[in-house]
Amino acid sequence: MSATSIHITALDGIVNVNSLFTLAVFIGLAWNPTDPNNSLVDPTQQPGCSPGPKAAENLVTFHVYSFSCFLFSSLAALGLKQAIRLQAREAHHNHRMLWAFDLAHVNKTALRVGYAVSAVGSVCGSVFLMLALINVVQIKLGMLGCGGSRHGYGAVVPLVILVPCGLLIYVCTVFYAFTR
Repeated sequence: MSATSIHITALDGIVNVNSLFTLAVFIGLAWNPTDPNNSLVDPTQQPGCSPGPKAAENLVTFHVYSFSCFLFSSLAALGLKQAIRLQAREAHHNHRMLWAFDLAHVNKTALRVGYAVSAVGSVCGSVFLMLALINVVQIKLGMLGCGGSRHGYGAVVPLVILVPCGLLIYVCTVFYAFTR
């Protein structure tokens, strides 16, 4: 199979998006969830609605998982991109092609597996980031199981609808690219 600059551009896109999400994760990790001034819940008016230490632990845990997944996905995409470029350079050096980075002969299965691995890392990172954001909402607005947390549900419901829909579109597009 011939890999083109389109493959390189697609891999660049994966790395760029993962970099933005990784930045969001770092910003989230810099926030101190155990600071009592971070919550908008008044524990005297809504007893039992204040998040416990488990919500803060989950927040940090999901941020770390998310960071790991995005880093894994980016490294897989960068490795695949480097392999394509090295193949193109070798092919150009052996005079088997006309343009240095327009075509490279790569293993079709390896290319598909590389894209799939990178996509799985991005999807998992997005899911963990969504779970971390749900914990941010619980810390700021109160536990979701609490009766007075309608603002919390108002923040979480669009998140748990839109993020999976976006991930479904992403997975379908990657799957469509695999079948071509």
